[in-house]
Amino acid sequence: MDPVASHPPDAAVTLVIPQPMQAVSMPPIPAHLGARRIDDVSVADVLRNGFVYPPHSIFEGQDMQSLSANLAGRDPAGETAYEFRWRDSGKRRDAKATPSKDWVDAYHTHLCQAIEHSCATMRGPWSLQSGGKDSTTMAIALADVRPDTTCITYLGGVEENEVESAKTVATTLGLRHEALVCDPARAYDRYLSVATKMPSLTADFALLSYVDLAFEIQASGGDGMVDGLGSDTYFGIPVNSQYKVLKWLARGIRLPAMATELPWVSNNFELCFALGTLQMNAVERVFPGSRFTDGEVDALFGRDISRKSRDRLVPFLSEIRSATSAEEYRVLSLSIAAAAGGFAKGIYTAEATALKIAYPFCDPHFCDWVYNEVPAELQMDPVTGMSKVLVRQHIKTRFDNLPYVAHKGSFRFDVRGLAKSRFDAVHAQSREARHILPGATHWLERNRTRMDNKYHASKFYLLAVLLPWLTGRADAGKA
Repeated sequence: MDPVASHPPDAAVTLVIPQPMQAVSMPPIPAHLGARRIDDVSVADVLRNGFVYPPHSIFEGQDMQSLSANLAGRDPAGETAYEFRWRDSGKRRDAKATPSKDWVDAYHTHLCQAIEHSCATMRGPWSLQSGGKDSTTMAIALADVRPDTTCITYLGGVEENEVESAKTVATTLGLRHEALVCDPARAYDRYLSVATKMPSLTADFALLSYVDLAFEIQASGGDGMVDGLGSDTYFGIPVNSQYKVLKWLARGIRLPAMATELPWVSNNFELCFALGTLQMNAVERVFPGSRFTDGEVDALFGRDISRKSRDRLVPFLSEIRSATSAEEYRVLSLSIAAAAGGFAKGIYTAEATALKIAYPFCDPHFCDWVYNEVPAELQMDPVTGMSKVLVRQHIKTRFDNLPYVAHKGSFRFDVRGLAKSRFDAVHAQSREARHILPGATHWLERNRTRMDNKYHASKFYLLAVLLPWLTGRADAGKA
């Protein structure tokens, strides 16, 4: 699958849904794409949000095909260039629906078929098992149709430890289980060895985790990764109190850089996160992680550029604002990040490491069945707001009261450990990239003592991912 397609400037945009029924294995990157000039606004996108706003790519004059399974393309008149496929209004309603055995059996059958299709070309699949609902329900189906699967869990830091739980799931189902503890220096060095092989750029906060895992999978003889992304866009995502507070707090107010550098603030993650949120808009606050503020991005570039990045959100706003519920608003907003960051981190990593990657939840037959046939009440409980009712019932056929069904783990990365172990390397890269980001070296030197705070270390992570990708192309005379 070629992730980039030529697109004339100022034309209406069409986003394409990937239909990964087979494992994604990208062809070699055409040489002329690597020679394209880097798009500065796309670099600003990465600094502000961790990904390039679709349909743009990191290259000038190249549009990125959407990597999300939740966007459908259209070519409309007017300013709105995007149509989101999975709307709450399109779901079937049945107030009397219950997650009966028939529904659970049908769900299991469709999921097994999706796995068979998407993993058909893999001889040694490895499933990325975070310990959440999606990876657990996936493991149940994998045990039936691909019992040769190995589950692997990533321990990213002190904030989570789902290894024992995930191991119990895998071994109970008869699947092999492995675990990988994050070593940020090792993961980063692995990323440096493959960064220039990635066809485009994302700084998703799990990208380095995926690269680290890909090397382990290859070393163990695996040839493919099975990723449980994709189902949130049609099952739905509940809105919790934290989300409501952050959406209210996101006011787009521009504050001076020193606001998060004051002695009594700079080491307090919660205060820094709140002040950072105050400077975002409500849609971009939905995107995960702490990122550079507009003022910081302008300082990194030495000129006003953040506004151009912020303007790339405008074509999405009509659809997002038409949401009929807070849950739908959140899903539509997150769909942007999923398209350009969530799926991209896996596809780019697979391309760079010569692995295959499969997204069974994005199988068109499976997601269409869930969206069109499964009553909305079995997707998200309208009374309690509990998500993935049918998925939970599927898990209960094999397991009772698993704590990680309620408290999902993820492939977090030790950003503070990365800053501690690789600060000097990133600082050196910033000097090489000063023709693009003349302010990066100054930001690193100014904030070097603040890297124990995850808020500042997360921004360091964005530079750590971005800079070697840029300098690698500059070294080849392509940037």
